[in-house]
Formats: sequence, C-alpha cells, structure tokens
Amino acid sequence: MEQATPFITICSDSVGDTAEAVVQAVIHQFEHREVSIKRYGNVRHEEELRQLMEEAAEHRGFVAYTLVQPELRETIREEAVRLDVRVVDIMGPMMQAFIDTFSGAPPTRRPGVLRRMDDNYFRRMEAIEFTVASDDGRDLGAMLKADIVLMGISRTSKTPLGIFLAHRGKKVVNYPVVPEIAPPQQLLGLPRERLVGLTIAPEAMLKVRSERLKALGLPVGSQYDSIERIKEELEYAEALYTRLGCLVVDITDKAIEETASLILGKL
Repeated sequence: MEQATPFITICSDSVGDTAEAVVQAVIHQFEHREVSIKRYGNVRHEEELRQLMEEAAEHRGFVAYTLVQPELRETIREEAVRLDVRVVDIMGPMMQAFIDTFSGAPPTRRPGVLRRMDDNYFRRMEAIEFTVASDDGRDLGAMLKADIVLMGISRTSKTPLGIFLAHRGKKVVNYPVVPEIAPPQQLLGLPRERLVGLTIAPEAMLKVRSERLKALGLPVGSQYDSIERIKEELEYAEALYTRLGCLVVDITDKAIEETASLILGKL
C-alpha cells in the first residue's frame, strides 16, 4: 500500500515565514521526502482556526503555528484535543523561556512584529530582488554590485544558497562554472573577498545529478552524470578558484543553512 504524502499545516497571525522556515529546516533533514505544506497567514478569528484544524484532521497531518494572541492560542489547543491533531507551538516555549529567565515585561503580543517595515526589512527585500534577477550569471554587470559572487559547477546549490544569503541581506550573483566557457572579465577583476567557490566530492555530485535526471524523467548514464565528466568539471573549477585566490567551501553533506553560516562567518 502506497504511503500518503505527509501533510503539514502552517498557521500564523502574521505571514507565517517564521513557522515555515522552521518546518523547511526540519524537512531538509529527511532526504528526498515529499511533503505537502499549506500555509494560512494573517489568521485573526477562531472560526478560521477551526476550519484549518478540520482540514489538518482530514489529512491526518500536524499543524505548526506562531500565534501570539492568547485567545487564538487557547482555541488551537482546544481544537487539537477535540480533533486529535498534533500541534507544534513554534514561538510559545521561547517566549515563556524569555519571561522565566529574565523576569521582564510581558510580551507585546502584536502579530507581525518581526515584519516591521524597518531598514533591515527593506535591505533584505532589495537583496532578494537583486539575487533573483542575477541568477545563473544572466547579468554580468551585476557582479560589480554584488556583496557575494557564488561560483560552482552545475547542481552545487548555487541558487538556493544565494536566496538564503539574500534573506540575510546579502546581494548575491551566482556564476555557473563550465570548462568550455572562459570566465568573464567582470569576474576576474573582482576582489577575492567577495568571491566564493563551491566544491563537492565527485561521488556526492554523481548521486545528486543522477537523482536530478530521474526527477526529470530523463535517462541516467549521460555525460552529465558520468564520474569522469564530474571530475573534469571539478578540477577546472578548483583551478579557477586557485587562480582567483578566493574562499572555497566544500558543500558535501552540508545543509544550505550550514554552508551559508560558514560563508558569512568567513567573509
């Protein structure tokens, strides 16, 4: 009997980014696991909670929530018991720990406090827009404006890593390294402190590319996923990194978050 796809509901009285970030971080720990996620943001009324909890119960899933209003928190706990649905409180234990440890004033309980339209928020939005527009080296002139230029052969997670760094306020350009294409002058002229070369164990890359071909419904065993071609590409990339004198990060068996933290720490 085929196992049903896990169903996770995200519930928030703000936009739900915090809860989804935690859920996605957990999902990444389970390789190649298909998960269905449905997000409900700006939940303000108890009836909305009851409806989404009914849906979660139908799918036999669980609910991850970030609710700061006491009446909504009480309602979701009551519905969890009534419907026998597991709920995970993302912010509650942290808020309680803060109160217990520092004995300060009670929380403001204002939804969306983390989404204030402050300078940091606008800087992150600008970085994300810049990074998306500069994906896969489409705009070589953007390299001159970037905080970080990510380099790597195909399937070294340049795009998701770039977006993750953009959420940290960094303008990122990612440049695909291909042996048959000479690096542009824009890249060669950049300060090495802004350059990051990504590498990976050949065997790990072979697995990644083979899985990618399978996901696309394409036959495995082409030059793209041959170990000889992968080694050739990696050797070329590493020679380029040496020439540039840049930071080199081995992403083998590393999560996106771990690689991003390493890069930010080094730079």
